Amino acid sequence: MLVTGSNYLLKSSVDLSLKYKISKVVIGLTVVSIATSAPELLISISSVLKNSSDIAISNVIGSNIANFGLVLGLALFFSKIKINTKLIYQDWNFLMIVSVIFSLFALTKVEISRIEGIVLFTFLIASLIYIFKNSKDNEVSSNDKYRSNTKLIAMIVISCLMLFFGSEFFVDSSIYFADYFGVSERIIGLTIVAIGTSLPEVVTTLVAVFKKELDISVGNIIGSNIFNILAVIGITSIIKPLKITNKLNLQFDLSIMFVFMLFLFLFYSFSKTKILGRIHGVILLGSFTIYYLVII
Repeated sequence: MLVTGSNYLLKSSVDLSLKYKISKVVIGLTVVSIATSAPELLISISSVLKNSSDIAISNVIGSNIANFGLVLGLALFFSKIKINTKLIYQDWNFLMIVSVIFSLFALTKVEISRIEGIVLFTFLIASLIYIFKNSKDNEVSSNDKYRSNTKLIAMIVISCLMLFFGSEFFVDSSIYFADYFGVSERIIGLTIVAIGTSLPEVVTTLVAVFKKELDISVGNIIGSNIFNILAVIGITSIIKPLKITNKLNLQFDLSIMFVFMLFLFLFYSFSKTKILGRIHGVILLGSFTIYYLVII
């Protein structure tokens, strides 16, 4: 339900956006990122309402790690991607800034409060306004064969319902398995939940790579990570403050998240052509596998 719901939400949202002449770069950083991050949002909200803050927080951190280690790793394994300067010095820098703010909120107190959630959500609104106002990519689809607005909106509503019920089942099952196997909700959140909610990003990015829509693929990964922090953590903590149960484990997980983000910057900095390929994908996938072996 999560994969199918996010897939149809993605298709309908992109069709609706292209129909109104929104550029592909903007779609990748906003519409695609929001659609593919919908499972993380609903699962985190459901988790915190069930008093499982560890799943909500580790879901976001684990998904951000998986987006770079697994999703970008697979994308680079199958295709070469040229990284432009704007992507690093604007979008990647903004991701680093919001990640630092999130880390400060999480590590300096016993909970991420509603006020801090409002701060993160305000950053999201400001960033969306900035993206729409400053996008200079005017490339839009010339295909006018889109479904009617009514059908597109109906598909979006149905997809959201599938995501809602899917997330409820997913969280209940995750909590059950955590108890059954005697492992912490943190581990469940970083592994099963993170991989499960990252499947839309995997599918979307690989499809974008094979269709040569590389602006959407890389923009989706960075945009999704930004959305995970600003919207998922922001909205979830506004609904109910997120309790921090183990700062030591959280510090380790956040450190790994920053390491994977730094990989992209280092790859870009040491590449003369600014084109990343299979060797970079192998490094990301290998590092991701080692991280999972360590935490498990």
